[in-house]
Amino acid sequence: MTTATATRSPAPAPVRDVGAPTPRDHLRHVGALVRRQALQAKGDPQSMMDALLMPIVFTLLFVYVFGGAIGADGDRDRYTDYLMPGMMAMTSIGIAMAVGTGLNEDLRTGVMDRFRALPIARSSVLVAKVVVELGRMLVAFAVLLLVGLAVGMDVDGRWAELGAAVALTALFGTSLLWIFMLLGLLLKSAQAIQGASFLALMPLQFGSSIFVPVETMPGWLEAFASVNPLSHAADAARGLMIGQGPVAQPVLWTLVWAVGLTAVTAPLAVRTFRRRT
Repeated sequence: MTTATATRSPAPAPVRDVGAPTPRDHLRHVGALVRRQALQAKGDPQSMMDALLMPIVFTLLFVYVFGGAIGADGDRDRYTDYLMPGMMAMTSIGIAMAVGTGLNEDLRTGVMDRFRALPIARSSVLVAKVVVELGRMLVAFAVLLLVGLAVGMDVDGRWAELGAAVALTALFGTSLLWIFMLLGLLLKSAQAIQGASFLALMPLQFGSSIFVPVETMPGWLEAFASVNPLSHAADAARGLMIGQGPVAQPVLWTLVWAVGLTAVTAPLAVRTFRRRT
C-alpha cells in the first residue's frame, strides 16, 4: 500500500505595482530623463543658440541703440546698470516660451508616445523638462551678466546680492515654465503658442519696469506696471544687484507670484499631460 504525500506549493511572491512608482522611483525617472535631454542638447548645440545669443543681441541693442537716449543725461553706463536686472526677467520669458513650443512639437511628432508604455509617472516627464530648462536659463543668465559687465555694468562688489538676484529670477522663471508648458499642451500648434505668447507678453514686457522706470509712464499705464509681476521681478533683482530702490517688498511679491503661479499651473499641466498621453 502506497501513501501519497501532499506537498504544499510555496506562496507566490508579491508582485510590485509598477503603476505606482515610489518617490525614489520618481527621482530616478527624472534623472534618467534629464540625462536623455542633456545628451540631446550636447548632440545638437544649435538648440542652445537661442539661450546664448538672444541675451547678447538684446543687451547690445538696448544699451547702444536706446541707452544714450533713455539714460539720465545720456549716461549709458547708468542705464546699463538699470537695464541688466530687468533683462534677466526678459530672458527667462524667452526660454519659457521655447519650452512650450518644444513640448507641443514633441506631442505632435509622437515623441511622447514612447513614454506612454514605460512604467514612469507622467509628472516625471514635465519635471525633467523644468530641470533641463532651468539649466539653460542659468547658462543664459551667466552669458547675459558677462556681456553686461563687458558693456559697463558695475555691481560694486555686491556679488552675494548678485547671486541672490539670479536665484530669485530663476525661481520666477521656473513658474513661467509651467505656464508655457500648459499652453503647449492646450494649444494645437507651435504657431498658435507663439502667437498667443506674443500678444500676451508684449504688453507685459513693455508695460513694466524692465526698460524704464514706471514713474515716467502715464498714470493708467503706471498703475498697470506697478502690479505687473515682471516689474516686481525686475525691481527685486535691481535692488539686490545695484542697490537701487526698495528690496524687501519687490522680493516678497516676486516670491508670491512664483509660488502662486506654480501652485496653479503645475497641477493643471500635469493633469493635462496625463489626459493627452
